[in-house]
Amino acid sequence: MAGLTLCSVVSGTAEASSTKTETLQILVTNDDGVGAPGINATVKALTALPDTKVTVVAPLTNQSGTGAKVTARTLTVTNATTASGYPAKAVAGYPADTIIWAIDDHGISQRPSLVVSGINFGQNIGPLATLSGTVGAAETALARGIPALAVSQGVDNGQSPNFTQGARYLVAWVQSHRKVILTATKKAASSTNGSLNVPTCATGHIRGPVKVAVATSLSGYTITTVNCLSTATKPSTDVEAFVEGFASISALHPVNPPS
Repeated sequence: MAGLTLCSVVSGTAEASSTKTETLQILVTNDDGVGAPGINATVKALTALPDTKVTVVAPLTNQSGTGAKVTARTLTVTNATTASGYPAKAVAGYPADTIIWAIDDHGISQRPSLVVSGINFGQNIGPLATLSGTVGAAETALARGIPALAVSQGVDNGQSPNFTQGARYLVAWVQSHRKVILTATKKAASSTNGSLNVPTCATGHIRGPVKVAVATSLSGYTITTVNCLSTATKPSTDVEAFVEGFASISALHPVNPPS
């Protein structure tokens, strides 16, 4: 995906998605809780897509920073809604627990074609990614052979994240991967995934998405400041991409594989 613009991603996939009438089953979760604005933006964006069914199973409360932790007891699940009133199941546990309940415990009626986790409040880049429940949930799904995307909306200088910007990139990714997701085997799912980080730009514009590695350190960077007017062209890590105003995609790594 490196070097592609958002427009080229969308336009380049219209033909592939239009030839498929099979319903795309998407399971949506997050780590900010079922009532958070980010998951609400995700659901609104995905339900607007044709031939797409969205099922929401999310943590009952905010579980940010819990990574891929799981609950060693029977999970309690209740009916809930997103902020806009979309039906959901709320799991009293961690983000990874939502995947375990939905998939391992057969909490939902049909195995999803794709798991989308987010949109998270704040960037999950560099070493922060391993602490993220948003990323942990996506990687738990990936370990079960399900294509997965973690989505995070960055914050800059304390301003509120603009989830609309992240939703646009989320939808573009889903559209560009729709055909392969619908035909993916469990083995092929390992190559259909990503952690998508989108900066919030009050001035300038977001570039990308670019495909980059996850940085091993935050040293030398102030990740609370984003330069959306930057002219840098070739970021090598997700941290560098973020501070230079790029949306970035980095590979996920499966965790907690089923026994």
